[in-house]
Amino acid sequence: MIDFSKIRSIFGGSLTQSQVDNLNYIDAAWDKYGDGDVRKYAYALATALHECGEDLEPITENLTYTSTARLMQVWPKRFPTVASAQPYVKKAQALANKVYGNRPELGNDEPNDGWTYRGRGYAQITGKGLYERVGKLIGEDLVSNPDLAKRPEYAAKILIVGLMKGMFTGKKLGDYITPSKADYIGARACVNADGKLNGASIAKKAEQLLSALSAAPKPIILEPAPHLGTKEDKPVEVWIEPVEPKLSLWQRIINALFGARA
Repeated sequence: MIDFSKIRSIFGGSLTQSQVDNLNYIDAAWDKYGDGDVRKYAYALATALHECGEDLEPITENLTYTSTARLMQVWPKRFPTVASAQPYVKKAQALANKVYGNRPELGNDEPNDGWTYRGRGYAQITGKGLYERVGKLIGEDLVSNPDLAKRPEYAAKILIVGLMKGMFTGKKLGDYITPSKADYIGARACVNADGKLNGASIAKKAEQLLSALSAAPKPIILEPAPHLGTKEDKPVEVWIEPVEPKLSLWQRIINALFGARA
């Protein structure tokens, strides 16, 4: 039996169709771009939940700051004084072009690139250069169509490819999750440098998700009986469902997360 009590203590309430759809997109992206290590998969899901919240809708970076104090806190080098920050309060596009524009390391070399290539997705990609590199890996022109990065079917691919290849920060999941260890706190560096602030909470989600994913039933391989006369005489996989046999694996994972059936 799977003990879902700890997971239900964090995620509760009814499950919406949107949540189901977003989870399915991430699942499909993992099948295509993941490496089969369920620990990495659990961390990818935990990242999406942390970045987007329980509704799991891909987001666009919120650059509408309402105070000079917050701007000075987030970008102390850009805004060392109240006077320098004041023009960017509640001015999202101007702020994006101030903090992200004219930055060759991000690939932003045109006047409005900071705004056009602001963060989007389950784990946000930022900068024209990253949109271009990730787009090539998933087979989509994200430079010409940056809003694709917010659509869940593409955001899911970006999430998995970004984590597996180290596209977000240069650090990849394989640096922290190896055959001998699973450093879920350190793995936050694959997305953001805020590990001291958020690493532990994301790690906790990943551990709980891992328990649900690892509890999946395993197939029993049966050799076909000779008298059945099967054409190809191939072994047959029979899945044993020890928990809620009428539900699919993915439905049971959803139940583990949200405490309700899809």
